[in-house]
Amino acid sequence: MDLNFELILTVIFLVSALFWLLNKFVVRQTEGAVEFVASLAPVLGVVLVLRSFVVEPFQIPSSSMVPTLKVGDFILVNKWTYGIRLPVLRTKVIELNSPERGDVMVFFPPHEERYFIKRVIGLPGDEIHVLDGVLYINGDKMSQKVLHGETPSPRSVVMTEDLDGVEHAMQRRILPTRLSQNYTAVVPQGHYFMMGDNRDNSSDSRVWGPVPEERIVGKAFARWMFWDKFLSMPSFERAGSID
Repeated sequence: MDLNFELILTVIFLVSALFWLLNKFVVRQTEGAVEFVASLAPVLGVVLVLRSFVVEPFQIPSSSMVPTLKVGDFILVNKWTYGIRLPVLRTKVIELNSPERGDVMVFFPPHEERYFIKRVIGLPGDEIHVLDGVLYINGDKMSQKVLHGETPSPRSVVMTEDLDGVEHAMQRRILPTRLSQNYTAVVPQGHYFMMGDNRDNSSDSRVWGPVPEERIVGKAFARWMFWDKFLSMPSFERAGSID
């Protein structure tokens, strides 16, 4: 999903609202094309408000957040946690909370207008260091423990990681790839360092840099359905909060 859908929805709402005003004060039709288009305005208005300011649904398209999120997971994203923003323009009009380490966040990366979802690892001013698959923040080692019984593949291991008190599941290669061998960066002010929970299979801030605050979309807080194939049956076994 990209920014085009939000723009199209906004344009359709504005057109239907214009028809509603035209029908209300000029044409005054009780049926016909003008009345039909005008009748869409209230419904589209509610949808636009909900998606822009309250909650927006997303489907996970890649495996970069495995094991926390799998391809086919349908999730809900809180759009007001980090402040109220105008749709399309993304201008923040009301300040609320700031992202915290460990949050799972939806955002636009610095290099393209497409939604990404990763975990907040680094806050403004933090020094991030990844060495042989182990994460260090400001010189402190983030502890990792193997989750026994979880074997995604012979080359990978599932672990729990403690990010300053925020514990979450993650996956990494037994032999780290280039992304996790030796990486260091300092997070600029007004930016956030994002990484996928599938550490060796994630295009994230180690590739395209930290995310500016103005490109934040919202906080992912719940899985509500799993449906990975069109001909398969949707499942609600994975429904629950996102940790």
